[in-house]
Amino acid sequence: MLNNRTIKYFAGLNGLRFFAAYLVVLHHAEQIRMKYDMFNWKTLSIFNQGDTGVTFFFVLSGFLITYLLLKEEFVTKNISIRNFYVRRVLRIWPLYFLLVAIGLIFLPYILQLLNFKYDMPYTFSQTIFYFIFFTPFVVNILFGHHLLEPLWSIGVEEIFYLMWAPLVKFFKKYVLPLILSVILIKIALGLFVYFADINNIFAKIVYILEFEAMAIGGIAAYLVFNLTEEIEHNILFSKQIQIIMFIIVITPIFFRDFLIENLFIAKVIFKTPVFSNLLKMTCFAWLIVNIAINKKTIIKLENKLFNFLGDISYGIYMYHMLIIFAVTLFFAKYFNMLNNILASIIFYVIITAATIVLSYLSKKLYEDKFLSLKKKFEH
Repeated sequence: MLNNRTIKYFAGLNGLRFFAAYLVVLHHAEQIRMKYDMFNWKTLSIFNQGDTGVTFFFVLSGFLITYLLLKEEFVTKNISIRNFYVRRVLRIWPLYFLLVAIGLIFLPYILQLLNFKYDMPYTFSQTIFYFIFFTPFVVNILFGHHLLEPLWSIGVEEIFYLMWAPLVKFFKKYVLPLILSVILIKIALGLFVYFADINNIFAKIVYILEFEAMAIGGIAAYLVFNLTEEIEHNILFSKQIQIIMFIIVITPIFFRDFLIENLFIAKVIFKTPVFSNLLKMTCFAWLIVNIAINKKTIIKLENKLFNFLGDISYGIYMYHMLIIFAVTLFFAKYFNMLNNILASIIFYVIITAATIVLSYLSKKLYEDKFLSLKKKFEH
């Protein structure tokens, strides 16, 4: 009988992690180019998929964390809440608070020193407590777009996992009902906000806290953990279904806006409140499971390049806004002198290379010093 309860490594997920991070990079790159009156491709769907990338991160994170909690309970007959929290702190906090310090303290000082005219949309005192208590999504709601904007998703994850580990530990016999309850509660809140036509900060927080995405990832983890036969024997992961699912997942990334404008069914699929997001999250959960454990997957992402890029994807996600802003600030006038296509190619080569190099150096010289301590707190 198949035993999926002690898997040490899920192949291919680093590649997916990088692609999700790069969707966010593309989104913010065009957003900033548009803000500074540069030629941009903001009208193309592929450059408006930042929400897709972040939602995928939530589903993937829910999958991995839930599986690790189930595995820990299976192997040790216990879940150490303390060790779980310490591992999260060592992985997330060093880079998170470094970015907070850069964005709130060092960057405003440097811009003033260089005499660049850039008005920060908020002050240190207005936002510091939101960042300290992992609610940077409130900063986004109150002050709009800003250089630390990507940190909102880190806050959502940290709040969810603050609750998730204790819940899985104390309700380990009812993990599946627990996960389904999270999804149902979020559906109920989403429908209430929509049909009551609420448009205040509460409604925005309800939409932002995508706990249902992490819960759907948790369902995928629960199913993988309890599998008793190879998944390639399941019709849902046959080659024919894989082709269909890959088309369903990939097509909206490139053609979502076009499809919505021209097909009524596309409006139903992509614009139905609450349920469109649930459908997208479910497709992502299928994709994660297929890539991770299906030996007959038609798309294989396990190689050195994707493993390298996926390994530094947290840094890519966290640093890219600063890189894009810096490149735009210093070189916008030069880009505007070039042919639009050539300028765009050079722009993306620079921001991609710079973000990868900075993320690698950060991982090697800074983050790894904290990550090396995680081993003491792993079961």
